[in-house]
Amino acid sequence: MTYLARRLAPLALVLLAGLSLTACSQQPANGSGGERPPLEGAAIGGPFTLVDKDNKPVTWDSFKGRWRIVYFGYTFCPDVCPLDMQETMRGFAEFAKREPAKAAKVQPIFITVDPARDTPEIVGQWTSAFGPQLLGLTGTPQQIESAAKAFAIYYKKGADTPGGYLMDHVRITYLFDPDGKPVAMLPSDQGRKAVEAELEKWVK
Repeated sequence: MTYLARRLAPLALVLLAGLSLTACSQQPANGSGGERPPLEGAAIGGPFTLVDKDNKPVTWDSFKGRWRIVYFGYTFCPDVCPLDMQETMRGFAEFAKREPAKAAKVQPIFITVDPARDTPEIVGQWTSAFGPQLLGLTGTPQQIESAAKAFAIYYKKGADTPGGYLMDHVRITYLFDPDGKPVAMLPSDQGRKAVEAELEKWVK
């Protein structure tokens, strides 16, 4: 399998799962425009145990009852991770200005795919640059691998560079409902306004 295929395969599975299950569903649509959630019924997300910046255990059930924005990346990423987080959190901030009560029910989460370098302290420092609401999580290599599989995230240690090795990983920002079910992918690559619009569409 080529490098590009490896990166796109999990996303293709996500889309296929969501579309096929949505087509058979008889549940009412719940988007602001009457749309069904694009990822409705997809097998994405699941139990994990990781740690926060204070090295305190955090599980997927810790967020029960809250909407969740989930992004997998790494703090040494030279380009897309900080850009995606910046646009995601700026979009979230704009959403919070317009809909403070709804935004209070949303938890943005960053999970590293580079546990060898991303200690709790480093992840905490990195995420704090994007806003106090963003929660950074890390763990052992085994814990990260388990979480990534549950969320259909491909990642792999990549090439060495003068500044250190890079990590290959799928670039997806997920939105989950208060029951932990996948709803949609936030368009972080399209900028804050697109993120804000998508949150406005789905978060109730």
